[in-house]
Amino acid sequence: MDNFKFHAYTEILFGKDQIQQLPMVLAPYGKRVLLAYGSGSIKKNGIYQTIQNLLKDFELIDFPDIEPNPHLTSVERGAKLCRDHKIDVILAVGGGSVIDCSKVVAAATFYEGPAWDLVMDSSLITKALPIVTVLTMAGTGSEMNKGAVITNTETRMKKGTGAWVTIPRTSIMDPTYLMTLPEKQTAAGSADIFSHVLESYFKSTPDAYIQDKISEGILQTVIKYAPLALKEPHNYSARANLAWASSLALNGICGSGKNGSWSVHPIEHELSAYYDLTHGIGLAILTPSWMRHILNENTVDKFVDYGLNVWHLSPSSDKFLVANQAIDATEAFFKSLNIPMTLHEVGIDQSKFELMGKRAVELGGLHYAYVPLNLEDVVEILKACA
Repeated sequence: MDNFKFHAYTEILFGKDQIQQLPMVLAPYGKRVLLAYGSGSIKKNGIYQTIQNLLKDFELIDFPDIEPNPHLTSVERGAKLCRDHKIDVILAVGGGSVIDCSKVVAAATFYEGPAWDLVMDSSLITKALPIVTVLTMAGTGSEMNKGAVITNTETRMKKGTGAWVTIPRTSIMDPTYLMTLPEKQTAAGSADIFSHVLESYFKSTPDAYIQDKISEGILQTVIKYAPLALKEPHNYSARANLAWASSLALNGICGSGKNGSWSVHPIEHELSAYYDLTHGIGLAILTPSWMRHILNENTVDKFVDYGLNVWHLSPSSDKFLVANQAIDATEAFFKSLNIPMTLHEVGIDQSKFELMGKRAVELGGLHYAYVPLNLEDVVEILKACA
């Protein structure tokens, strides 16, 4: 196990009606609140009005229309609102996109240069407004970590950033808020959770036994409860378990002590940068092909562990048989969530494979991945998904 720093200081208020604590949570930071949200679903489901009622003694400045893959222009718009209104705290109400955008807004408020600098070089993030979140979608885990992914639509570049100061101070997680999610978002969020865990699970660091056992438990949780959430959208247990799995998948508990870059996310970032593809859908499409591409004599034992401990496959003297069965089970699981499993199905052809592959290698540090990937590798993986 490698050396690491683990600091997940976010206060979690989990359960039904925890939003009632919002005034008490925000009060220490001040009265001027930037209310960040997306396309307006929080107005349809009543959360917006609940917040207005609870925070009647606060000054709320609306910051709406944050995109599913948040744009740099939204970051710039939010930072200007913070400066103009001397905002004390950001209240991010939504899923990962709203929270990600809010993190970079929080940092850009204090940065005199272009906001994109903070995405390209996270070391420039030294100060940020406090962030409080109300989660409305389980998937990214952004409610309990420092990371944020922003898209520059001018350069077609999607990149992650983040610093310790951008971790949300408090996150309110009410599973009932997830019950009105469309099926596609529930499925995509579940695939996102699954992929976050796999990115840490498939690393070459030896003797990170406890991290892997936690990871296997989270993967099994998603396998059990994602289909149930689709079948029974108002099932509280399903929504609660997926929400907590989302946070644990990416708050550092699975990945700390296991160094190296991720493999699938950098490739998917290019798909959503160029085609605005839903992130979780792209991850689900890519994952089985990536697995098949990296399966070899050096990785097969890890795939066997995955097959036996996560999918409960029958042991066999043929390790590659078990490994391939595990990969097939992964693909079948994503299909069971009604996720399209080819790029063709989501309207993506092969015309930009080389371009996207080059960018993924450059920005994703794929030479540090579990199995190092070069341009040819990425293009082969993309072609296998076509």
